[in-house]
Parts: sequence; C-alpha cells; structure tokens
Amino acid sequence: MAKRAVHRRVRKILGEEPVALVWCEIHKPIPAPPKDVHRAAGRGRLKPGHHWLLYVGAAAFFFVVIPMMLISKLDARLERSLRSRRSHGPHAGRPQTPPDARPDTSAAASAAASDRDRSRNRRQDPANGVFDGDWNLTAGQLLLRWYGHSPNPKRLVVLAHDRVCIAASPRRRLSPTKADDFRTVVEFPLDQVRVEGEAGQPRGFATFRLCFTDGSWVEAGRLAEPEDADHFLRTVSG
Repeated sequence: MAKRAVHRRVRKILGEEPVALVWCEIHKPIPAPPKDVHRAAGRGRLKPGHHWLLYVGAAAFFFVVIPMMLISKLDARLERSLRSRRSHGPHAGRPQTPPDARPDTSAAASAAASDRDRSRNRRQDPANGVFDGDWNLTAGQLLLRWYGHSPNPKRLVVLAHDRVCIAASPRRRLSPTKADDFRTVVEFPLDQVRVEGEAGQPRGFATFRLCFTDGSWVEAGRLAEPEDADHFLRTVSG
C-alpha cells in the first residue's frame, strides 16, 4: 500500500482525507492526433520519457551484443560448411531436398490473416481503445497534455468527496509507494466526471475509465499497489 508520505502529500493537496487513490498509466500508446489539433495544443509529447540508462542499454545492445551474435553465427556457419565439404566432397554445398517435400504455407497464411485482422481492427478503432476518439472533447484534450505535465507515465488518480484529482511527479523515475513530490495537474468536480470500473478484475489487467459529461472518456490501466487498486475499484463500482 502507498506509504505515509504519499497519503500525507495527498491530504495536504486535498485538505482532507482521500476517499480512494491509485497510481495508474495510459496502458496503450496514445494514437497520433491530427496535426492541426496537436499544433493547437502546443505540440506536447505523446509518449512517456525514458531514463538515460535505457538509452545506454539500447546502444550497448545494438553496437556490442548484436555484432557479437552475428560474428558467432557466421563462425558456426563457416565451421559447418567446412566440415560438410570434408565429409561429402565437392557436392557438399548442394542442398539435399527430399523429393516429396512441400513448403508448408499454413503458418505463413495464418500469420498473414492475423496481420490483416489487426490492421482491420486498427482502422475500425483508430483510438486504439484509449479514449472515445474525439480530440476536441475533454478526454482528448486531457490526452494531448498527458505527458506534458510529466515524462513519467505514472499518474495518481485521487477521489475526493467533491472532485477527482489527477496528480503527477516531475521526476522521470518514481516509486509509487514513496513518491511525495507529486502535484495536481488537473481536477474535475464530480458533476463533470464519473469514474467507472469493476471490482475483482484480474491483477495486472485491471482498468477503469474517466467518463466526462460531454460524452468523452479515457481509459487507464497498470494499476500499482494491489491494496490501493482493489480499494479504488471497489469504491468506483459501488
């Protein structure tokens, strides 16, 4: 469960004890908005930032690990080729294919069909299930500025008696149990937003929605801290 520092910070922000709270993320990539809409919103980032160690690790993988793997595979292939030529003579390099062999196209056809289905689903739902799809409504405008408040993907959603607050930490890395430097980036009175979720959702797959009075909605997932997440979902589902 979130540590005292988190609850102390929430009480300071709200001026009261929270009804429920949970750390969450936009659990799918934010779809690309129209260029004019993105420009009007200030061209904010649409992806979370990453810690510098991730970039160092990626560079090491591409420039050190991959070349070593390729060299190892090339050495093994050359060694097999030399052994084959020594044991079979001048015809060793010719491929030996059984006369009744037939290429198995079923796996390739299945993969192609799956790719077509995914492409069709993306066309049918350009919002990718992240939000309702209208960038001009409340949820769309919220997403356009989601990572502008903080490069860290985690957000603290807090239910108060009269409003819903969304808070973020300015840091790129944080511990949901210890973070105490977050601040409110947006809040909505309860007559403008409704939180929808189901209690008892499988751990790791639980989601909830912020539904606004203009008909727009945005979905969040990757709920941190099981006790906080369970209490939050029980509260909004009751």
